[in-house]
Amino acid sequence: MERLVRFELIGHEFAFYTGAPEEEVDEIIKMVTDFVRENSSSTAVGSIPVGKVAVLASLNIASQYVELKRDFNAYKQETERRLARLGKQIDEQLAGEKPPVGR
Repeated sequence: MERLVRFELIGHEFAFYTGAPEEEVDEIIKMVTDFVRENSSSTAVGSIPVGKVAVLASLNIASQYVELKRDFNAYKQETERRLARLGKQIDEQLAGEKPPVGR
């Protein structure tokens, strides 16, 4: 069931509907808040427009996503290679075994 989530970021209130678990939403909001905080240092408060901070945060998040996606694809390919090699070894072992005599 979808619910309304509200949070404040850089002095602005945001709201959206989501069906995601509360823990996931909390983690997402924390990640965005942390990225925005990183891109709007305390010495530059008010000097960087909110839109630019949001774009910088989005770019950082997208960068992490692309890196995770690349790492996952490499992991998946390596796992598939290992499974294929293991399957081949199993087939070779089974082919080398002779059925018991008399059966």
